[in-house]
Amino acid sequence: MINAADIITSGTSILFVTLDSLRYDVARSAYDEGHTPHLAALLPAGGWQHRHTPGTFTLPAHMAFFSGFLPKLPQPKQPPRLWECRPPAFKTVPPETFLFDAPSLLAGLAQHGYRTVCVGGVTYFSRQTPLGSVLPQMFDEDHWRPQFCSPEIDSTRHQVDQALDLADRHRGQRLFLFVNVSATHVPHGHYLGQPADTALSQQAALTYADEHLGRLITTLTAKDRWLIIMCADHGDAYGDDGYHGRGIAHPAVMNVPYAALVR
Repeated sequence: MINAADIITSGTSILFVTLDSLRYDVARSAYDEGHTPHLAALLPAGGWQHRHTPGTFTLPAHMAFFSGFLPKLPQPKQPPRLWECRPPAFKTVPPETFLFDAPSLLAGLAQHGYRTVCVGGVTYFSRQTPLGSVLPQMFDEDHWRPQFCSPEIDSTRHQVDQALDLADRHRGQRLFLFVNVSATHVPHGHYLGQPADTALSQQAALTYADEHLGRLITTLTAKDRWLIIMCADHGDAYGDDGYHGRGIAHPAVMNVPYAALVR
């Protein structure tokens, strides 16, 4: 069990990676079939955990994440949350949960000396539109450029290069480093040389991203201790039961992969 309260009190840096739109079944099959060897070497025993997202598309899911609500296990009894906004007086919170007395996790971490840094991916992190400014403006520092977005076939490499540069620049400081991986978000048919986006092309996108995500984690943790959280914000339907896209309460959208580790 991860004691987030102790981790944050100790000043351990945090890497939070969201694999945008990645379905649980796609992540699980990629893991089981050996398509993501770099991540498999880093994930906890058994690989990805099956969880339910609190939001069915990027904006509400990330607003929930940054408010302290990570994906939940599909079962009645839940483990202690990693972090939580200070609740009303009548509610008790386990001692291992980090309590922040602020309107967002990011603001709460800042109160504990953390610098919050965003490496955006999809256009909700681009500041190109009013809605595209909501999430990045929550951070102390945010970075986005077109090469980070899903139409770029080598987007994850560009994002990881940026993230590692930022980590090096802020080394010695408490850091909350957030990376929104866009490769698994549509369009990803180009990873199979096809115009259509499918579960298979999303798996191909994850296979591509695997090497760079492995490089990100192993480079960061070679010199310092990090709390690492990886999950999808939501899934995507590719004709499942006739449904397409996200923003719908379909199992293909609600079921997401999740992993947390200290390394």
